[in-house]
Amino acid sequence: SNFVIVNFTEKMVIIGGTAYAGEMKKSIFSVLNFTLPTEKNVFPMHCSANVGPDHDTALFFGLSGTGKTTLSADPHRYLIGDDEHGWSEHSVFNFEGGCYAKVINLDEEKEPDIYRAIRFGAIVENTRFFTGTRDIDYTDSSVTENTRTSYPIHFIQNHLEPAVGGTPHHVFFLTCDAYGVLPPITRLDKAQAMYHFLAGYTAKVAGTEAGVKEPQATFSTCYGAPFMPLPPSTYARMLGERMEKHQVQVWLINTGWTGGPYGVGKRIDIRYTRAMIHAVLANKMEKVGYRQHSIFKISIPMHCPGVPSSVLSPRETWKNDRAYYAQANKLALKFIANDEKMQWKLGSEILVGQPIPNNSYEVIYP
Repeated sequence: SNFVIVNFTEKMVIIGGTAYAGEMKKSIFSVLNFTLPTEKNVFPMHCSANVGPDHDTALFFGLSGTGKTTLSADPHRYLIGDDEHGWSEHSVFNFEGGCYAKVINLDEEKEPDIYRAIRFGAIVENTRFFTGTRDIDYTDSSVTENTRTSYPIHFIQNHLEPAVGGTPHHVFFLTCDAYGVLPPITRLDKAQAMYHFLAGYTAKVAGTEAGVKEPQATFSTCYGAPFMPLPPSTYARMLGERMEKHQVQVWLINTGWTGGPYGVGKRIDIRYTRAMIHAVLANKMEKVGYRQHSIFKISIPMHCPGVPSSVLSPRETWKNDRAYYAQANKLALKFIANDEKMQWKLGSEILVGQPIPNNSYEVIYP
């Protein structure tokens, strides 16, 4: 079986039983996730980060397959980094100086920055070539579906150097909802943000997890449980403190399915996801009106520039309301079961973010 051993005293990492090069960077990430909060009061984050022309920083939390790398590589913004960052008193900074992106089914039109970064000096991992050529076949998963590329950050045309930005105005939690229940974008208050950060709901997605051929619901605390050696409440508290101090707005973005669960519905169009994020970063989502999801209590926008209103409500994309709410209740119960399993020391101010199963109404408010 695979193993990773970290010896702090000897400053040594031993990795065995795996050909996944990502274990090297994740080992050091785990070390930083221990030392930075305890010694430097820096909040370490499994997230990507970019900054706009007006120096507005945005963070994107999420596990593999949720769009963290793809959505942060934006031709209209400057990339700070795609995976590992620290949030200090006055800045957000990158740990790595490069990117480690998935390339399974890579498409130049959908992910132009990543596609063009794969050139002389980049490394590709577990990919194959078209027979008789030196052209990479990004659709080939015969070695593994977790094919990757590594490249220095300056291979991304719009990168920030040095890789340091200011404190963020907006934070996005990315989830790949295999149940087709969660809206493509919702606004979270502080309690909901801390709750969903601790839950870390997404799906194990084909192409990023060994042995997984279709999405499976999963929870990963702080969107990176294997790399977080301190109690989850330590990281959640740091997030909450920074949200309050810097007036940060958190958004939950579903890059997964709509109109039904995996196998019935379809994946949310990445063009719509980008339009939603652009609208948030342009401060165009402040007066669009919101309604509250009856089960998850998160705030669904009623309008978004560049996105059909029907796309914003997952209930409207399903053919049957009863089937939708049955599925939503099923997912809500999984959240609650996960809370009980983890036995977090959650205060009442965070537990108000917990979903309420068996509700089937929606509250509309300005």
